[in-house]
Amino acid sequence: MGLTVDAGPVSLDPGRVASVLGPVLGGAVDVVEVRRLSAGASRLTWSVDVRSGGVLRRLVLQRERGEGLGRSEMLTEAALIRAAGAAGVPVPTVVAADADAAPLGGAYIVTERVDGETIPRRILRDPALGPARAGFAAQCGEILTRIHAIPLSRLPDLPRPDPVDAIMEMLDNTGQSRPAFELGLLWLREHPPRERPATLVHGDFRNGNLVVGPDGIRAVLDWELAHIGNPVQDLGWLCARPWRWGAAPTVGGIGRVDELLAAYSPADGPVTAVELFWWKLLSSVSWGVMCLEQARVHLSAEQRSVELAVLGRLSSEMEYDVMRMVRDGHRL
Repeated sequence: MGLTVDAGPVSLDPGRVASVLGPVLGGAVDVVEVRRLSAGASRLTWSVDVRSGGVLRRLVLQRERGEGLGRSEMLTEAALIRAAGAAGVPVPTVVAADADAAPLGGAYIVTERVDGETIPRRILRDPALGPARAGFAAQCGEILTRIHAIPLSRLPDLPRPDPVDAIMEMLDNTGQSRPAFELGLLWLREHPPRERPATLVHGDFRNGNLVVGPDGIRAVLDWELAHIGNPVQDLGWLCARPWRWGAAPTVGGIGRVDELLAAYSPADGPVTAVELFWWKLLSSVSWGVMCLEQARVHLSAEQRSVELAVLGRLSSEMEYDVMRMVRDGHRL
């Protein structure tokens, strides 16, 4: 068979993978290769090549890091991906999903693997991706328009958090006092944004969660933070400084805001610079607090991970970013 299996500290049993995929692929499954991918702090990810019925299937398997983490939401994510695909959003095809941790050691989702690049710095620099970069901001606007137009009746049950309250609760749970983040949250409360009809919000739409090829964006990944809320939250997250990867252009380090907004067609009117600024500031505060929470999980021994520890360091960068934004306003 020539099976290749990753030899990392957390492995995936090929026999169990075959037993899970056999019923959904309609027959015996031969696992050809299992390779751990360095993607995601909250989940474990592998590329999995299998042969079924004489056909080679190139898949991606994501699994929760363990049992009892309170994150068994794979069935919801699978339903979201299917709904998005039906609405014309480029997404991977869902092959299997289960909230039962028993077969693979954690709830899981399996999708078809989409060829392309996901590493942001390569997307920013690879000459072969030049055509994709030229249309990146506009394509993001078009895709977000489709996401935000999906009727809520076609979606699974999703949370409807108040964005500021959710960040404040997470900050409180870290047990840390961070005046810069508290200042940002105070500013956000005192300058509420325009209200818009609630839509599906992807929650993590950014450079790094998109599969990009020379022809453009081929797939939108990582729907685990999806919720119902103000659609401009997705635009603010996409344009936030952490997801520019050190490059100057506002939209993912690649494109211009005017290109994004010209292609984005919300049902209730265009997005203004002041409105977008509010959601960019929220994104910087949110990511900074999320980094603190990731570090807390590591330091508390709840889940030991070098990656989580490293993310904690980024909170200081976000504190600086938040203070500059509050000082300079929508110029950032």
